[in-house]
This record gives sequence, structure tokens and C-alpha cells, in this order.
Amino acid sequence: MLQNKEIQFEQLGLIDYKEAWEYQEKLFNEILELKSQNRKAPEDAQVQTPNYLLFCSHPHVYTLGKSGHEENLLIDEEGLKAKGATFYKINRGGDITYHGPGQIVGYPILDLDNFFTDIHKYLRLLEEAVILTLEEYGITTGRIPGLTGVWLDHEAQVNPRKICAMGVKCSRWVTMHGFAFNINTDLNYFSNIVPCGISDKKVTSLAQELGYEVPLAEVEEKLRKHIANLFEATIITATHEKRH
Repeated sequence: MLQNKEIQFEQLGLIDYKEAWEYQEKLFNEILELKSQNRKAPEDAQVQTPNYLLFCSHPHVYTLGKSGHEENLLIDEEGLKAKGATFYKINRGGDITYHGPGQIVGYPILDLDNFFTDIHKYLRLLEEAVILTLEEYGITTGRIPGLTGVWLDHEAQVNPRKICAMGVKCSRWVTMHGFAFNINTDLNYFSNIVPCGISDKKVTSLAQELGYEVPLAEVEEKLRKHIANLFEATIITATHEKRH
């Protein structure tokens, strides 16, 4: 069966974390179900699996991955209320992270059988899309060995700081969850956690590095272009409402 290189893009706007998670789960499970049906069907009756890319931002929320440690959340329930934030334990990899307004949160829900079956390559390409996007703003970033995400001062590591966090889930080569790219983010919210369980490195944002705020839509457009190129995919904007 031919690989489907089309990715349907949806901009969900500012959306509650739980609502976005449930929507991801719905698309993720639909793809898994389709793959299951394809395995039982003769080749000429099999249908291509879809791919999705969701962009959104969330009200203030802390999320803890499966391998994370709850003690990396440094405030209690009262503190969360005072900050207007919520807390979720979720089924992605990684430790604790923060999502909030001014971030680009990206959820690629891809059937990697349509592209390549290599989760490390998948993560590296997502990182590369962010690295290339930041290059367009004159900011040099890269990777730190053994750590996921995208970092400034990744080579000398005098003052290494993370600008994009990643945590994904992959089952039968279908992905969900993704990345949080700090654009105009209120970085004070990171002081309530040990971000990604790493206590000796800072967090930054595009606005912090440039000294001015950047329109999210402008960054999103650049990021989408790089994702399309790196995955050799065509990104099409969804024309129908799939959430209902």
C-alpha cells in the first residue's frame, strides 16, 4: 500500500489541556483501529491511514510524564490554585513540563509507517524543525547529548537553556503528544517545577532571547514549512470540523 504523505493541519487555538488530550486520543485510536482493520483485509481492500498535526496553546498547566517524579512539582494544590494552574499525570515519555499561553504546543499524530519506522529519527526531525525555525530569527540552537528538546548554548554549555521541550508516545508506529516551543511564554511559571527533571539548566523563550514578542502565527508558519520539508510531506489545512 502506498504511503500517505499528507498531513492534515488544525489550529486549535487556546484549548483546555484535557480537551486537547481527549481529541488527540480520538485521532490516535482511529488510526490504530484503521491499521488493525488493514492487517485483516486483503491488500486491495486496505485504506491509507491519515496523519494529523495539531497546533494549540493551553491555559496554565503542568504535566508529568510516565517516567517523571512528582516531587519535581514544587507547589501544592493551594499553590496551583493561586497560580490559576492545573496538574495532570499523562501517558507520554519524559518528566514534568509546563504549558501556557504564548507557547506553540504541537501534537503530531502520525502513522510513522507512512514515513519511516524510527522513533529516534522522528524526535530528531521534530527538534530539527524547531532549530531551523529559530535560525530564521538569527538564533543558533542545537541538542545536548542525552537530553531531548532544543537548547541554546548547547556546545559551550556555560548557560544552557531550553527553548523547546519534547515528550511523545508511540504505539504501533502511531505517535501522539509532541513538543512545547516557548515563544512569548511567561517563564515565571517554570520556577514552580524542576523542568523535565533537570535542575541545573534554565528555560528560555524566543521573546526572552530577542527582547521583543513575536506573533505566534508567524512562527507557526515557519515551523509548519520545516516540518513539511523534513518529513517530505504535504501539510493541508483541515477544511472540516473533526472534533465533534
